[in-house]
Amino acid sequence: MKLIIGLGNPGPQYFNTRHNFGFLAANFLQDSLPGFSDWQANEKFKAMISEGQIDGEKILLAKPQTFMNNSGQAAKLIADFYKLGPDDILLLHDDLDLPLGDIRVSQNSGAAGHKGVQSIIEKLGTKNFLRVRLGIKPAKQTFLAKFFKKFTPAEKFVLQKFSEEEKTLVQQATAKTEEAILLILEKGPAGAQNRFN
Repeated sequence: MKLIIGLGNPGPQYFNTRHNFGFLAANFLQDSLPGFSDWQANEKFKAMISEGQIDGEKILLAKPQTFMNNSGQAAKLIADFYKLGPDDILLLHDDLDLPLGDIRVSQNSGAAGHKGVQSIIEKLGTKNFLRVRLGIKPAKQTFLAKFFKKFTPAEKFVLQKFSEEEKTLVQQATAKTEEAILLILEKGPAGAQNRFN
């Protein structure tokens, strides 16, 4: 069994924000992969859950409802219940250092300032799990974008919504994420890293 956790904040005010890219990617997977159940609120796990199978292996999709900075609570509850180790867990989250549209597959790396990732590392007691990092940095580094980045705190930037012009890149990244996950399940992390890193 594999657990795929998309990170984000619950509530309509956060929908389509950069910090909710993990939720968007999880939604894409639930919608595009055949046979996955509708999202169900699970109070025991403090998460929205969708279940399905890929090539005969059970897959649990999860969107923690604890707010970003406490994402580790839900991750630990699910991991403990199903007795999952780090090798069974895959995290989907936004990454401010990557351009929008790009993804990277990482393992055993630090949180790099991402408080949701840090929460999961602390609660699980390890950083040795797989992550698909979804870039959110504006793809076009115009003068205005550079000015904006220089004077906008990261905490405010990540809570801004994707623009209409960026939605194509968002869709491309979520499609790449699905491809990366299928490669990981079929060939292991190296196959996905060779393709996307």
